[in-house]
Amino acid sequence: MTVVFDEDKQNRRVEDLKKREAENLTQVMAEKYGIPYLDLSVTAINIDALRVIKESEAEEAGVVSFNLIDKKVSLGVLSPENPKTKEAIAVIEKKGYIPTLYMVSLEGLKKVLDRYKDLSFSFETKSGALDISNEEITNFLKEVHGIDDIKKLIEDILKQKKSYKISKLFEIIIAGALATKASDIHLEPEEAYVRLRYRLDGVLVEILTLDLETFNLLLSRIKLLSGLKLNVKEKAQDGRFSIKLSGDDIEIRTSALPGAYNESIVLRVLNPKSISVPLEELGIHPKLLAILLEEMEKPNGLILNTGPTGSGKTTTLYAFLKKMYSPEIKIITIENPIEYHLPGIVQTQTNEKKGYNFSEGLRSALRQDPDVIMVGEIRDGETAEIAINSALTGHLVFSTLHTNNAAGTYPRLIDLGVNPKTITSAINIAMAQRLVRKLCVECKKEVLIEGETKTLVEKITARITDRSYLEGIQTEKMWKSVGCDKCNKTGYRGRLGIYEAIKSDQNIENAVKENPSEREITKAAEGQGIPSMVEDGILKMLQGITSLDELNRVVEVL
Repeated sequence: MTVVFDEDKQNRRVEDLKKREAENLTQVMAEKYGIPYLDLSVTAINIDALRVIKESEAEEAGVVSFNLIDKKVSLGVLSPENPKTKEAIAVIEKKGYIPTLYMVSLEGLKKVLDRYKDLSFSFETKSGALDISNEEITNFLKEVHGIDDIKKLIEDILKQKKSYKISKLFEIIIAGALATKASDIHLEPEEAYVRLRYRLDGVLVEILTLDLETFNLLLSRIKLLSGLKLNVKEKAQDGRFSIKLSGDDIEIRTSALPGAYNESIVLRVLNPKSISVPLEELGIHPKLLAILLEEMEKPNGLILNTGPTGSGKTTTLYAFLKKMYSPEIKIITIENPIEYHLPGIVQTQTNEKKGYNFSEGLRSALRQDPDVIMVGEIRDGETAEIAINSALTGHLVFSTLHTNNAAGTYPRLIDLGVNPKTITSAINIAMAQRLVRKLCVECKKEVLIEGETKTLVEKITARITDRSYLEGIQTEKMWKSVGCDKCNKTGYRGRLGIYEAIKSDQNIENAVKENPSEREITKAAEGQGIPSMVEDGILKMLQGITSLDELNRVVEVL
């Protein structure tokens, strides 16, 4: 048997061994000095950060700047006790920067120094913001027609050199989400690969898989941009950054969660354009809309919108406020986060770490004599009590609550400790909503309503006591999703709401006194004639707006 000696392979092994030993030694030194260790070979480098210190000075002092957010700069050092290193850090601090030190190896330092050659070709961005408004990305947004286009662009990027592709790859992933109107981006590590998915119209769609090495570099890039700690992997972290795109500020909320194989990342895209929807285009039936507008014209009271996270509650409240705005009234909102900036309206954002929560924000807002207040969410008894009292003392208050339906509003407030006697006096109307996907008009397929489906539709439509809701509605056919290039093969394009509401009338007041269940509130509200979410959804299905399958996915019709 002949043994073939592969010298190149052996040399690579020796180099890898040396690198591992160097990194291990750096780790030991980091513990000695009490400084976090960082492997720069798998860390994305922010080109703008290189401007903090000149290349010659960085090389001489053994210190490199590899990330910059606002005035917070991340520095990699070979030896924190080296006089020249200390001197360089002092100069950086005098410039107004706030440094965070990381212990790095010589190999890691060289990697950053090697990136100085790219500096002259980059453009300076506003600190803390990822500027993807350059011509190439703008053209990409115009040209992309669907997920297949995004997949191809990402695959092309992955074929390039790893050291230069990460920033580009991240921009393509973000721009792809914007082009497809994705609400969030999911990066989910498995044992041998990482899955990239977009949430389109509320449903996750797989784009492609990434190799682990690329993901580690991408993870560092995301953490640096989001202001997360690079060396913390065993704890959940939350951060944010903003994107400048054609003059618009799009905020990205980052969530990092420890997983079985690596950290799972979710990037929530807060695009003002997707949140700013006129009240008339939300999908509220004209009859219900008229009732809501009537309640909004009252000088005081509480209008509550309920539903789970992601059901569109905030979008609806924003639409209410935009409809109400006039120079004669003062409107204040207390939110977390401020998802869309409303002109002419005072908006304040809570900060739990600093003790500024919804109840504190509401108290402060009341001191400014507002006519209308919007509380992003009622989470506790204190906030609920203040909101109720505000509604009883001459303010019109909008807020959201986590319940499954409109009837659940009253028992939920009682559970939070609100006096049952004041609830119906304060609440003008309680709403609930869900978002359903709209059928793609290019490919939806018409089918006859037959058999069990026909029985079901007849049963639900028979429950609608106000028959005027059924005027002009046919009950013989419905439409199903098919899928085409226009809708990314999903069969759906866009979403709209299905709604229900309960007004606080005498029957509701009588029921609330007895500490009622949801079912008892629903029975007390029967005489109001407002369709339930299921009934509203069936009406939209019969109009060809959505499908029975989609409706059942959201509200359990069958």
